[in-house]
Amino acid sequence: MMRSTPSRANEDRRIIAGLDIGTSKIALIIGELEPDGGVSVLGVGTSPSVGLRQGVVINLDQTVESIQRAVQEAQLTAGFEIREAVVGISGDHIQGVNSRGVVAVSGADHEIGQGDVDRVLEAATAFNLPKDRQVLHVLRQEFLVDSQAGIKNPIGISGVRLEAEVHIVTGSSTISENIIKAVEKAGITVTDLVLEPLASGEAVLDANERQLGVALLDVGGGTTDIVLYFDEAIRHTAVIPLGGQNVTNDIALGMKTPLEQAEDIKRKHGWAYRPLAPKSERILVPGIGSRNAREAGLDVLTGVIQPRMEEIFGLVAKEIKRSEFAGRLAAGVVLTGGGSLLKGCAELAEEVFGMPVSVGVPKGFSGLVESASSPVFSTGVGLLFWGRTGAGASGRAVRHSRKDRLGGIGRSLKRFMSDYF
Repeated sequence: MMRSTPSRANEDRRIIAGLDIGTSKIALIIGELEPDGGVSVLGVGTSPSVGLRQGVVINLDQTVESIQRAVQEAQLTAGFEIREAVVGISGDHIQGVNSRGVVAVSGADHEIGQGDVDRVLEAATAFNLPKDRQVLHVLRQEFLVDSQAGIKNPIGISGVRLEAEVHIVTGSSTISENIIKAVEKAGITVTDLVLEPLASGEAVLDANERQLGVALLDVGGGTTDIVLYFDEAIRHTAVIPLGGQNVTNDIALGMKTPLEQAEDIKRKHGWAYRPLAPKSERILVPGIGSRNAREAGLDVLTGVIQPRMEEIFGLVAKEIKRSEFAGRLAAGVVLTGGGSLLKGCAELAEEVFGMPVSVGVPKGFSGLVESASSPVFSTGVGLLFWGRTGAGASGRAVRHSRKDRLGGIGRSLKRFMSDYF
């Protein structure tokens, strides 16, 4: 039975879409904003990611084709076409930094107004940005009035000195432009470009975790992305240039099998933590070229996987320690992304980090719940939540258009600040 061609969505419906462009897969999630503010997932589409390496476009035409395949599948599921999407971006070109600005309250009565807030946020972002980099996010952490910390909105409060603490995320202008070019050549307009682990955090974390302190690790194909939350604000972001594909490569090299078969072996039989792996199980390992398949013990496979995962988690642990927030993660660590599906991954992480670890799945939406409730779709679902408000729940981001984003920090920060509140 042939499936009908998707039609344009009814203009009265509030349709949003999130496009996750990863190293191993591309996923498009189509959703609808409900009258109560909820999100209903209507379509899910995936395709192998061809033409990208660690979030960087290395073959534009192949990337466009990969995006189109995911878009077509999601549109067939939803039953209509989409014109635009919130797009995720990641890669080791991403950098995050905390910054602080200080200004004197300008009013004669010392009551803080919008102008004071604009000035202090501009002061917090007053740094020289290289021409090849651009601001992706300016995320509020807190304000201080006369050294009184923990203030979320200072307008109307009296004081002499106003300070603002923000987290600024920057990325390569060229890499961002190529991502946008690929998406738009695939027929989709980019409405916003969002750091992927921020989107994943919107989908898998709750308010208590963000308040108490939690480390979110999005284990993807080419990178492991880190976001640290504390007191409802993002305190640190970082990217480790290792992920699930490195594990697959190790299996291919160590067990002398083709990459495609190595990926299949990893998914079906892989364990990240030796104490939990069945001791007597044996697996069939396909040979390369004309070489015959052979049997191997599961302990051999685990002996390949565990050292690489220990390396990834070890690098993450160093990054957390460097952030100075290691002692403020009362809610522990939450793993998500396709790499978190590796059996024994959470248990190994607990041993490395010395704190509770869980695997996070997308939640807080209706519709195709069974189809989208997997760590694989955390970023895609989170992009829907981001698109719902234009910023994350854990701290309002400065809203800005694609033109502003590509135009550089100097010309647009003042307007960013006026749009902030």
